[in-house]
Amino acid sequence: MTESPFLPRERLFKQQQYFQSLSKHTHLKGRYDAITSVGIPLALAASSLFMIVCLELCLFMINDCNCFFCSLVSV
Repeated sequence: MTESPFLPRERLFKQQQYFQSLSKHTHLKGRYDAITSVGIPLALAASSLFMIVCLELCLFMINDCNCFFCSLVSV
């Protein structure tokens, strides 16, 4: 007992020929592709820089402070 194929063989060959004939890249064509490939990494980089700068400012302010709590946190 043999199982029938998902797609007819002729249609499969047509699709293979179509995709093999494409010379340009098929990725990054839609507007959402640009958001995911550029916007998200840019947002991650910006947020990490923001946190680094805030941490440095907080540590700078803690080192100048002489209160009890800041003396516990300072290294």
